[in-house]
Amino acid sequence: MSGPELCVGAVAVRDGAILLIRRGTPPGEGLWSVPGGRVQRGEALVDAVRRELREETGLDGEVGEAVGWTELIGRRRHYVVVDFRVAVDSDAAPMAATDASDAAWVAFEDLEGWDLVDGLLQFLTDHQVMPT
Repeated sequence: MSGPELCVGAVAVRDGAILLIRRGTPPGEGLWSVPGGRVQRGEALVDAVRRELREETGLDGEVGEAVGWTELIGRRRHYVVVDFRVAVDSDAAPMAATDASDAAWVAFEDLEGWDLVDGLLQFLTDHQVMPT
């Protein structure tokens, strides 16, 4: 295993729903998560969030403050993921692209019925993203 890789996530919330993508590649292939991915060398975190959001959903957004961070450590991987709040610019429907196989706005009350990546629901709860 090499050293940790820096990643970002886009936490977009609108009308009681959160924007999710179904991962089309490992890790987490087939599971739902917030749009995001690795930060490229020389890329600012905010720019990486915008790029990943656009690449995976076709949507643009205004990146706000950091929501929180998490570490994903496995046998062959170590990711440090910083998630940022994002205000999506349009009412357009998300369209999956690049390494996302699907994209959707998911109502918070429906999240427990979705196949989410490990720890996502707890992260959203711990960081007060989900309404109480």
